[in-house]
Amino acid sequence: MSEKDFFLHIEKHYTSQLPFVAYRKPNKTIVKALFQNNSTIHIVDDFSENGFIFSPFDSEHATIIFPSEHCNMITSEMSFSSEIVPKNNRELHDESKREHHVNLVQKGIDHITTDSVKKIVLSRVETVPISEDTPLDIFQSLLNHYQNAFVYIWYHPEIGLWLGATPETLLNVEGQRFKTMSLAGTQPYNGHLNVDWNLKNKEEQQFVTDFIIDGLKPFVERLNSTEAMTIRAGQLLHLKSEIFGTLKPDCLKDVIHTLHPTPAVCGLPKHNAKAFILSNENYNREFYTGFLGELNIKTTKTRNTNRRNVENNAYASVKTTSQLYVNLRCMQIKDQHAMIYVGGGVTKDSNPLEEWDETVNKAQTMLSVLT
Repeated sequence: MSEKDFFLHIEKHYTSQLPFVAYRKPNKTIVKALFQNNSTIHIVDDFSENGFIFSPFDSEHATIIFPSEHCNMITSEMSFSSEIVPKNNRELHDESKREHHVNLVQKGIDHITTDSVKKIVLSRVETVPISEDTPLDIFQSLLNHYQNAFVYIWYHPEIGLWLGATPETLLNVEGQRFKTMSLAGTQPYNGHLNVDWNLKNKEEQQFVTDFIIDGLKPFVERLNSTEAMTIRAGQLLHLKSEIFGTLKPDCLKDVIHTLHPTPAVCGLPKHNAKAFILSNENYNREFYTGFLGELNIKTTKTRNTNRRNVENNAYASVKTTSQLYVNLRCMQIKDQHAMIYVGGGVTKDSNPLEEWDETVNKAQTMLSVLT
């Protein structure tokens, strides 16, 4: 389908106030859209369902699914310009917001030093008027600016409208093989990846890696991990380790519940950090730092991509795949305003003013696509 027709389909569905999601996986050229044919809210029961899921930060709340059997899908192959991500210099934050976040971070540090908590991820939300932007304009801009991220626009008339460009994978599963990542640490990108990381960022990333490995051990038959490496996400750098292996049968729900919320968006120990967040952030994250993506989609793979090779194509295999991403670098659109969600990991060595600056830098990911 042509790019023009693709976006016309989305616009028509959105105008009709029917649920849909459009998305592109990292470093791909195919953009997909899934259109639900009614406004029913479908809930995930045990993660055996198949379709596109959207899950909130608080796992006590329901995971929403657009079920494959109730949806139509279209795709379009698009080329994306290699645009330099612009810096939006709008002064969004006032002194009261800065003071509130600095005090929140200090409260988190004090809690860490007096409790058994190693890390707490604390966040805030910025609200920006977007009278000149439409949601599809923002989505197209995200597609162009963040080619190495999972980019999406998600809408349900009873729930809301969300967009994002997230660099973080929660879980990829193909058959029984799985891959995930630990992502933590942040500093601005200044033109190169050869940077030094301070102790606070290194420890934070190691906390995340150790948590994931320890949590997955009961559900895997094989488990490997890589050393931490520096990666770029827009105008930011992070530390990332890859974790991969083979899952035991029938444990996808357990693995998802083990991973979510990850230490990169919640903290360690998870339950203690989450309780502090829910009691002290004083706003509802909703789907920010939740997860989203394809669940239990059937895919066919052949030995040879040459369609004329009938012999090899006879050995095509059908596998069930799930590709889930953590909902970072995102915004919610409400009443012609963009609500931009940003946060950062707090440890005993954190500096409250530096944590504030980190949220200002992270806000640029979403600000850069607003006119």
